Amino acid sequence: MGRISGRDAEATRRLVLDAAARRFGSHGIEASLDSIAELAGVSKGGLKYHFASKDALLRALAEDQLLEFRAEVHSFIREGDDGPGRLTRAYVAATLDALTNADAMLEKHALMAQLSTVPVVREACREDAAWWDAAIAADGTDPVTAALVAAAADGLAAAPLWGAEYAPELLAQIGERLVEMTRA
Repeated sequence: MGRISGRDAEATRRLVLDAAARRFGSHGIEASLDSIAELAGVSKGGLKYHFASKDALLRALAEDQLLEFRAEVHSFIREGDDGPGRLTRAYVAATLDALTNADAMLEKHALMAQLSTVPVVREACREDAAWWDAAIAADGTDPVTAALVAAAADGLAAAPLWGAEYAPELLAQIGERLVEMTRA
């Protein structure tokens, strides 16, 4: 199957990553490259042009998910909030906002849990965690407080994995309390 006219390399790469997320999410990391290529509407050679191996695709997919979350957090930085802790506050806001769609949150957690069983993906996750540690440490909030606030937000985000559901009012109150902690 040749490249579809009008679609550039980045658009094809995006199609493959989206197809990989769906296929790995529904069939696990054992899903074949052939099935991903078919779902993406590209040839296996086209897939391999962008991702030379399954490990390369798995790592790229994990990096894509991690970068998507970074972008989401940055979209929650409030205009005019230039004070210490602004990134940490945005982290809390983005994390709690994601809980408004528990099903989507569960899908993302399930996908990342599967991906993280692969050594090259674990390395990407460690690199991302180091990036967050450095970014939050540079955010101007007491490092222990920032770590506590981020860990609390992460714990809330993982709650749907074990069936916990928080009322929206309670989540809002928790979010307010966590944000208050970043201003202390």
